Amino acid sequence: MNLEEEFAEYRGELVAHCYRMLGSLHDAEDAVQETYLRAWRGHADFEHRSSVRTWLYRIATNVCLNLLQHSSRRVVPSALGAPGNDPEDLHAQALEVPWLEPFPDQLLGADPATVVGDQASLRLAMVAAMQHLPPRQRAVLILREVLTWPAAEVASLLDTTTAAVNSSLQRARAELARLKPREEELSEPDEPLRRALLDQFQAAMENKDLVVLEGLFSADARWEMPPIPTWFRGRTDVLRLLDSKLRPGPGRRVLIETSANGQPAFAMYIRGTDGLFHAHSVKVLTLSKNAVEAVLAFHQPALFPAFGLPLIHGRS
Repeated sequence: MNLEEEFAEYRGELVAHCYRMLGSLHDAEDAVQETYLRAWRGHADFEHRSSVRTWLYRIATNVCLNLLQHSSRRVVPSALGAPGNDPEDLHAQALEVPWLEPFPDQLLGADPATVVGDQASLRLAMVAAMQHLPPRQRAVLILREVLTWPAAEVASLLDTTTAAVNSSLQRARAELARLKPREEELSEPDEPLRRALLDQFQAAMENKDLVVLEGLFSADARWEMPPIPTWFRGRTDVLRLLDSKLRPGPGRRVLIETSANGQPAFAMYIRGTDGLFHAHSVKVLTLSKNAVEAVLAFHQPALFPAFGLPLIHGRS
């Protein structure tokens, strides 16, 4: 296997690693591109004291740390303030806010369950929680607990001591325990209940069937819509939002199933005045054993190509 083939073999997991660090798919892909450029330039000096994979992770981590010196943490609407309760009073899109982005599972190039590192560390709630950690602390947590690197190897990468790495890891664990993302305590339903939940959600959203949706959402369900800062919590308020914003009648919307961050997701298309279905949002679902607990609806059509989806859907 030549060097180019080795680089290609690790691309998916490197993008996932940079995504955990940066919270942005686009930034992660840029970071991996920069990683490969640095690797090509420095390959003559690479003395194979470690594997190519370890060498690439070292470069990628440093690229991410450099990027994080000049950027703010990625956020979701619920991190910015209290929920709203009036669907007619939504804040305008806040395009200047560095929003968390979803990670298309297909970019891993393999079954997400077999990707290097703990799959749970890619879930949206965990990535959002990790954004609260200082960059070097975030790197320590990911390298030690997701990639299971020895403390001494992490210390070498970060040019610090093993004791400092262990101390940083303790602080990172304590902060995540304080944040305690609720989604990480949930267990998804087994098949066929999971399949039934997703099928019902898809059909009910396409047909604006609020009765079915009421039965699908948990009492404390959450709905967020970055880059719109306003978000809603509680089944009643979520249903009020959907009643206000979903146009009634069949043929208004099409939902295409996909997956992101190891979670079920749907890409929603809205029928335009031209009769075509145009990309609208990517909705990532958090499920419990018998309900939809949260929907993060990314109103960012530019994300669709990363999911292998067109901006205009052929059904008319």
